[in-house]
Amino acid sequence: MTTPTETQLPEMLALAALPTPLQPLIRLGAMLGVELYVKRDDLTGSHLSGNKIRKLDFILADAQRLATTTVITCGGSHSNHCRATALAAAQLGLKSVLLLRTQNGLESDLPTPLHGNLLLDKMAGARIVTCTPADYRERRGSLMQAIADALAENGERPYLVPEGGSNALGALGYVACVRELKEQLASPPDLIVVATGSGGTLAGLALGLEDAGVPTRVVGVAVCDDAPYFEAIVERIAAEAHATFGLPRLSPGRYQVLEGFQGRGYGLTTEDELAFLIETLRQDGLALDPVYTNKALLGLVRSISTLVPPGLERPARVVFIHTGGIFGLSTFADALTAAS
Repeated sequence: MTTPTETQLPEMLALAALPTPLQPLIRLGAMLGVELYVKRDDLTGSHLSGNKIRKLDFILADAQRLATTTVITCGGSHSNHCRATALAAAQLGLKSVLLLRTQNGLESDLPTPLHGNLLLDKMAGARIVTCTPADYRERRGSLMQAIADALAENGERPYLVPEGGSNALGALGYVACVRELKEQLASPPDLIVVATGSGGTLAGLALGLEDAGVPTRVVGVAVCDDAPYFEAIVERIAAEAHATFGLPRLSPGRYQVLEGFQGRGYGLTTEDELAFLIETLRQDGLALDPVYTNKALLGLVRSISTLVPPGLERPARVVFIHTGGIFGLSTFADALTAAS
């Protein structure tokens, strides 16, 4: 139940299978000397699995309210967010357009045959538009708007979904996730750790913790870009959420962006990272993905002694958010086979 101190959230859909389980990671926790849990947001569904669907539950409810016919979003060529958007749109009877960045901005850059998220995008009927990494970085907003304008001219009612669903509306999905965690744990954790690739999940967790009035700190492990980049995103989303939905302002130290685990860059991996992924699967039966969750859990393991919340000598209870991404494993099949 919602307590009187919690902000009332707008209506959402029920696409995600909630609540997701909270499971102990016994062997890894013992190695680190902490009570370690994993929040299994990779189990928010089968094809809709991952953290993105929590955000889309709020975003697509707004799209339906506006009688949208087509949703438009963007991401990397193997984007979990784009796959979740395409499949959720199909479930709701909507069309989808995905702006994907590829090496040369060409559709021929995509693998043949398609696999993983791209195969699911295609099967869901998504229209794929490609662009170069430079165009994506510098003007993806204008490219998406141009697609929307062309659709509107043909009588469609387009709706733009930001990269990763990372705006104030999408962040509400993780405000709600914090409320789930409160029901699942007898007392708040000292730390929550999550992979950070577009900033919205980190912002939502920080806002949810602030709204709940608990002392927990959230750590976002950057899988690309750097701390100032993500801090700017979190602060923008938090300001928007305060102005639009009445959520409280973030207190100092509520969140931290952990750098140093981007490795070779977004969507790339190393032998050391893959060895950790395989070890985690064999030790605790937890399947991670190379792009997000593997880097984030590796960051937690190697930085646990420095991730000390104010007033504590060492965190005693830690929750790791598993944000999904298992469909992306096929992209790394050769490297994972060699590492096994």
